[in-house]
Amino acid sequence: MTQEHEELVQKPELNTDNEEIQSFDESQESTLTEEGDEIAAATESDKMAVELAELKAKYAELNNSHLRLMAEFDNYRKRTLKEKADLIKNGGESTILRILPVIDDFERAINATKNTSDINAVKEGVELIYNKFGEFLKQNNVTAIETENSEFNTEFHEAITTIPAPTPELKGKIVDCVQKGYLLNEKVIRFAKVVVGE
Repeated sequence: MTQEHEELVQKPELNTDNEEIQSFDESQESTLTEEGDEIAAATESDKMAVELAELKAKYAELNNSHLRLMAEFDNYRKRTLKEKADLIKNGGESTILRILPVIDDFERAINATKNTSDINAVKEGVELIYNKFGEFLKQNNVTAIETENSEFNTEFHEAITTIPAPTPELKGKIVDCVQKGYLLNEKVIRFAKVVVGE
């Protein structure tokens, strides 16, 4: 063979080697790209796993907080209901304690009437007890509804009957009070039963 022919024969061999190298480089590049994608996917997967773990921890914390809050509210509700029941049951205790001295005075007055013949002393004793009871009512914000020379008012008075007015000025006014009415903290707790002039 001639030298030129050898070069031609060798050149294709070089070309083949170049193609193989190029093919090898492409396959290596492809492998590197795939590995890079896998690393990126693994990194993304790790990030998502970390986020999921954080979210689970936050959910557990919030759920625990919610359960504690529910338990505290339930305890508060039960305590409030118990306190309310106790108030209803024993709410009048202070009022009853303040009225007991008046009852004691009544008992003393009854015992005194058995052994005394002085009617004036008995009257004075009853008046003292009445005044003491009036003070007790004032202390508890109970006031009597005024009826004397007052206009008839359905918000405070209950007319049990009407009579002809003795004078023209008493027409439509209260002539007589049969039973006193009372206000508790400005609220009517018993209407005054009255006779109205017409």
